[in-house]
Amino acid sequence: MTPNRGLGRDLISLWFEAPMVIAMRTQAAAMEMMTGGSKSSAEFNRMVTEKMAATAESMVALNLAFAQQAVDASFAMASGRKPASAGRTAEKIAEAAVKPYSKRVRSNVRRLSVKKD
Repeated sequence: MTPNRGLGRDLISLWFEAPMVIAMRTQAAAMEMMTGGSKSSAEFNRMVTEKMAATAESMVALNLAFAQQAVDASFAMASGRKPASAGRTAEKIAEAAVKPYSKRVRSNVRRLSVKKD
C-alpha cells in the first residue's frame, strides 16, 4: 500500500500551520485588547463561522466518501473484481474528512501573514 500524498500533505499542513494560525490570532486579539480596537471581535466571529462551515463540509465529504467507497466495493464484488484494500479505502475517507480543515488553515495562514500597515 502506497501512502496517500493528499492525506499526508493535509495532515502536515494541520500539524504545522494550525498552531501558527492560533498564535497569530491570539497575538492580534491581545494587541486589539491593549489598544481598544474592535477588529478582534470580527476575527473571532470569522473564526467561529469558519470552524462551523469546515465541520459541516467535512461531515458531508466524509459521508459522500464513505458512500462512494461502499458503492465501489459493491460494484467490484458484483463484477468479480477484488475490492480496494481496507487501508486504501480508509485513507480516501480520511482524506475527504481532513481536506476542508487543511484548506481553511492554509488560507488563514496566508491571510494572517500579510503585513498590515
